[in-house]
Amino acid sequence: MTNQTTGQISGQATDLCGPDTLAGQLRVALTRVSRRLRAQKGDAELTEGQLAVLFAIRKLGPMTPGALAEHENMRPPSMTRIVSALADAGLVLKVGDATDRRLVVVEMTALGASEIAETKRRRNQWLTEKLDGLTAEDRQTLARASELLTEIAAR
Repeated sequence: MTNQTTGQISGQATDLCGPDTLAGQLRVALTRVSRRLRAQKGDAELTEGQLAVLFAIRKLGPMTPGALAEHENMRPPSMTRIVSALADAGLVLKVGDATDRRLVVVEMTALGASEIAETKRRRNQWLTEKLDGLTAEDRQTLARASELLTEIAAR
């Protein structure tokens, strides 16, 4: 059993901030927060893969399904299914490429942009409510942790 104050397990001192221990704690915490955030979605019944594609198009602009598949690390047939489902829902348009008529470019529709905006709003609202319950000092700590996590993700 671990004593939270001393960090001792069965009489042995442990390093609560050591890389191995901290990695496990962060992995669990980030997974839980990520899962809770992903549950906050707009009104459309979209999978995480479909939302990821909408967010990618919103950020990067119109793309071919092949470029989307590469960006999202998906197989092209999987991306074709996602794009078709999004098009059927009216969230994207499949438009012939202006320079190469054999290619299709996937563009966001106004409805797709609205779905992204609502998803972002709900996720931000959920997180804001959770942060509201923290002290200013705890929010400062999280601000610094956010900077560090961003640095880690960029490596």
